Amino acid sequence: MKIHEYQARDLFASYGLPVDKGYICRSVDDAVKAYQEIDSPLVVVKAQVHTGGRGKAGGVKLAKDEVEVRKHAASILGMDIKGFIVDRLLVGKAVNIASEYYVSYVIDRNSKSAIMMLSREGGVDIEEVAEKTPDKIHKIAIDPMIGVPDYLAREAAFKLFDEIGNVRKMADILQRLYKLFIEKDASLAEINPLVLTEEGEIKAIDAKMTFDDNAIYRQPKVATLFEPTEEEKKEQFAKEKGFSYVHLGGDIGCMVNGAGLAMATMDMIKLYGGNPANFLDIGGSSNPTKVIEAMKLLLSDKDVKVVLINIFGGITRCDDVARGLLEAFDKFKTDIPIVIRLTGTNEKEGRELLKGTKFHVAETMGDAGRKAVELVNLII
Repeated sequence: MKIHEYQARDLFASYGLPVDKGYICRSVDDAVKAYQEIDSPLVVVKAQVHTGGRGKAGGVKLAKDEVEVRKHAASILGMDIKGFIVDRLLVGKAVNIASEYYVSYVIDRNSKSAIMMLSREGGVDIEEVAEKTPDKIHKIAIDPMIGVPDYLAREAAFKLFDEIGNVRKMADILQRLYKLFIEKDASLAEINPLVLTEEGEIKAIDAKMTFDDNAIYRQPKVATLFEPTEEEKKEQFAKEKGFSYVHLGGDIGCMVNGAGLAMATMDMIKLYGGNPANFLDIGGSSNPTKVIEAMKLLLSDKDVKVVLINIFGGITRCDDVARGLLEAFDKFKTDIPIVIRLTGTNEKEGRELLKGTKFHVAETMGDAGRKAVELVNLII
């Protein structure tokens, strides 16, 4: 689960991390009022969206007066940043930056623990630093039994600062950030950039947090911050219907019973040069209502050009599945080509029932995958 920067900053502040107060604004007038409240000749106007790259996209601007605040707020509100529309801004005091750093805690599957990541090369180009000069990013695995004791915090702080006063401040920041990370069941807690100001202060001028979805039930306050994206709304709808759904961004919608078969179906589509639009496991059932709900979910994705239905009939017989599909599509009208592959108990009878219909019937998974890709190419 993701939250906005301003929400992460509030959590940071509650743990004593060095963040300045900011004002959340949903209109140009709100931004101007915020500027009037801030005791600073220079402010920063920042887009609030659930994605990175805001600075490079033009979603972060400095303003030195009301005219510039109004101008920047008007240009950023409504902006599309990587598919996310900006509907709110964070306006806060700008700082005089002497140097920028990167600090984060993240769950690392390889070490099976949280790791601390630090770099003296923080800022908007941290991804480039990680790619081109990975040696400039320090990684320290955290033993969950001991966390971040004083000696480890100081050792890590020396990787960012040389002056002992700054090392002490940084060690305290690292311990507080880890405490927040663990106590809130986060999967990421990131400060980028952490800055040393020209006045000698260390401040977090950005904050990013994501949380373990499986632990949200024990974080009721964090749960209230959840603002689902359109894709997350679809995943929630699928969950309520008893489906497992993940959006993948391709153009061949997949409806399959069984997670393993769904994975194999997506592999087959890729083998023939296609791109699956989703992972969708509907479970074992010939219930027409279930098929209709699954189709509504698939076709809510405007990129879907073809649907591939791949059903293994075990306890549920293929002829019952075929009847369910016919009944479902008698009620649910669509012009999108549909490829169906049935295998298992009474598969021949099931295929016979589908012959002469608008469906493209395939006998093998390979035939189904190839046919779906061919149909997409004809449409394109």
